[in-house]
Amino acid sequence: MNRAGVDIGGTFTDVIVFDEESGEIEIAKTPSTPDNPAEGVINGLTKAETGIEDLDFFSHGSTVGTNALIERELPRIGLITTEGFRDVHEIRDATKDEIWDAYEDVADPYVQRRDRLGVSERIDYDGSVVEPLDEDRAREVVRIFEKRGIDTIAISLINAYVNGDHERRLEEIVADEHPDAFVCSSHEILPEMFEHERMSTTVINAALVPVVQEYLTDLSTQLADRDYHGDVLAMHSGGGVMTTDAIAYYAARIANSGPTAGAIAGQYIAEQCGFENAIGFDMGGTSADVSLTHSGDIEMTDEWAVEYGYPIMFPSTDIETIGAGGGSVAWIDEGGSLRVGPKSQGADPGPACYLRGGDKPTTTDANVVLGWVDPDKFLGGDMEATAEPAERVIERDIAEPLGLDLTEAASSIEQIAVANMCNAVRLVSTSKGYDPRDFALVGFGGAGPLHAAHVAKQMNIPKVIIPPYPGINSALGCLLVDVEHDLSRTFIADATADVVDDIEETLAEMESEIYERLAEEGVEDDDMRMDYELKMRYAGQWRSLDVPCSRPIESMDAIREQFHEQHEQVYAYSDEEQQVELYGLRVTGRGIVDKPSFPELETEGLNDAHIGTREAYFEVAGEYVETDVYDRSKFGVGASFEGPAIVEQMDSTVVVPPGTEAEVENTGNLIITVK
Repeated sequence: MNRAGVDIGGTFTDVIVFDEESGEIEIAKTPSTPDNPAEGVINGLTKAETGIEDLDFFSHGSTVGTNALIERELPRIGLITTEGFRDVHEIRDATKDEIWDAYEDVADPYVQRRDRLGVSERIDYDGSVVEPLDEDRAREVVRIFEKRGIDTIAISLINAYVNGDHERRLEEIVADEHPDAFVCSSHEILPEMFEHERMSTTVINAALVPVVQEYLTDLSTQLADRDYHGDVLAMHSGGGVMTTDAIAYYAARIANSGPTAGAIAGQYIAEQCGFENAIGFDMGGTSADVSLTHSGDIEMTDEWAVEYGYPIMFPSTDIETIGAGGGSVAWIDEGGSLRVGPKSQGADPGPACYLRGGDKPTTTDANVVLGWVDPDKFLGGDMEATAEPAERVIERDIAEPLGLDLTEAASSIEQIAVANMCNAVRLVSTSKGYDPRDFALVGFGGAGPLHAAHVAKQMNIPKVIIPPYPGINSALGCLLVDVEHDLSRTFIADATADVVDDIEETLAEMESEIYERLAEEGVEDDDMRMDYELKMRYAGQWRSLDVPCSRPIESMDAIREQFHEQHEQVYAYSDEEQQVELYGLRVTGRGIVDKPSFPELETEGLNDAHIGTREAYFEVAGEYVETDVYDRSKFGVGASFEGPAIVEQMDSTVVVPPGTEAEVENTGNLIITVK
């Protein structure tokens, strides 16, 4: 079986093709095509020797949804709410990202006020109908949307999470009055309390459906035209894959899919090397994504956002993203201080050294000046690049204004970029009660291996793992996941044995719905797995914690004890005398997909891996030093060497600084020990 995994990044589209019978792996990397993402995928697959017609499995991660939200390249959306509540979407929770900045403007709502219309109706907190739906007004609202050319409609009524009858009737009215419109209802998307969060998730999901459908339809068509007949699977933010039919309604679930694929691959690589605790450090051309795995499990979150104030309440890997990629621009602020990012040159025009019209200094340009990267070997030599433009823009924009020589300027850019990356590592570790010294750092992405050891040194992380194909690690993650769906329900009650039967009944209903979804996607009963979580909190709290449980529930006392322990770890305190209450339930269903098993290295030692030396600058040495250069493809098991060293391969470059040691395991992973 030939399996293909693809990651559509902001700068490059990465491809890995794995032949299970022979154990051979092909990798390809091609510039992304933002205006037509499917074109970049086809270009990457075409570069691989395995023909598209010979593929049996295709899975991919994408930033298409995320980019559409960032750039606001969205269709015009109509929102139907309960009369008097149309401004919930704009009022939000009335907080700001920078709470002390009186001049900071929050992001604009995704739906203009004139397109947020109310209908008379009211459902009580317990699901009883207080005021019937005004169907005449509902029809009028739908006709207004049709006249305005609005074909995407979100519905979010008060308390619809406990009774969705009025939303269902509105869907029928839309179908009658405006049959060409796409309708998205909150009781189906997120049946949970908190009006703003439910409305925000519903609106974002509705907005992304046309965007995602367009590119998925294009991709599916182009693959079919080239005789691929399998499912086109897409990674979703919760760590599984979905078919195109499922994504057609739950588009917001794939908005964070690319970084999630990287986090899953990072977990897999760490497990290969025997580490249950790992920090995934994925640095590409545009951004750096940092994730955390503790005791073998990736940290998850129930709430995340592309723009502050508009949450997406679908489960997602807990990832911190910062504007620190290879294409991040170095600049001088009004106070005369050097900054790096968050603005990026991206794939087009890219860093100056790419010779594509880029005229601003970037982190990659600094790496070229420092001698860490040989521009003649970008993409294995397939990409035209040279050092002269990098030297020119750094000299002009950074060195001369700050009174530095070229090397000092490039080194300063690198140090600031590393400091930014360390801040992201702190956000997923120390700020959440984890000690980085207890973790290994998995460095991947096109630029991650360049900086991983430097980040580890700053953060006192003892081990760095660089996988065999770090530049396409997110694409690898797309081969390591299962078909997955999850459901959540609001369920408020004291966490006592008295409610166990009610919990079991609700979980059974949710489980049945997930079984039905998985069956529709062709998953066999024997391949289905279910996981269950109870959302719990101390009485009076607002935030809750997800506590895993099994079915049947044998002891609520044991579950409460788990909650106390988890609360202690997250918030540094617990109170076993406090009353504990349930807030919600979640069921996650997985359709198990066979995972690839990669071959181990057979040769031993360095072999002919040493291919020469070149001068490279390291801050710890304060000068350019003669640095050994290795070809990673020629490493064998047990190959070991000391820094300073540079390891080159097609999809990335690994920098091993002075004072570190590196060794190759039989899995092909390079482990750097930081002292």
